[in-house]
Amino acid sequence: MSVIPPREIRARFDDETIVVYQAYSPHIADPAVAAGTFVAPFKRERMTWIKPSFRWMMYRCGWATKPGQERVLAITLRRSGFEAALASACLSHYAPNTHADRAEWARLLRTSPVRVQWDPERDLHHRPLPHRSLQVGLGGDAVDSYVDEWIAGISDVTDTAREIHRWVAAGDLAAASALLPVERPYPLPAEVMAVIEATPATT
Repeated sequence: MSVIPPREIRARFDDETIVVYQAYSPHIADPAVAAGTFVAPFKRERMTWIKPSFRWMMYRCGWATKPGQERVLAITLRRSGFEAALASACLSHYAPNTHADRAEWARLLRTSPVRVQWDPERDLHHRPLPHRSLQVGLGGDAVDSYVDEWIAGISDVTDTAREIHRWVAAGDLAAASALLPVERPYPLPAEVMAVIEATPATT
């Protein structure tokens, strides 16, 4: 069995798009699904976090049970936009291998509209795994680009999330796993990998 690199993006994607996840209340989710992008009452002035990992989204929203996160949305995002966001990102923590010093990191944190952090990936019981999952925070101009240019469509996957949860609760992890989206390692240019401190795949 191959070992998953510590910081690797895993996602559903094709040649043009990648799927990321967010969870919202129905009064934000319903208009977004209808419009195919985020519209009012979605607030552009707030940082919005997107997650390529379905399982991490389930951990974050508690299988669509947490208040304000009862609806899970799959956002089809243009890869060009996703990669542009990562290229302009700042890590949410100081990294000696990436930043010249803490002052440089603080400057990037103030000026970049995109935040990136790596959190432990989760299994179906929400237990942490040895490898990490990418979270991308979009703020400022990046939110406008996300809403107006990068999103190619939005679908509601709440029913799938709840069905998977039912199988997990019943102890049938094979049935639950069969319903999970198939996520593959996402290829990135070397310069973008360096910005976000992604781990190169071993051969």
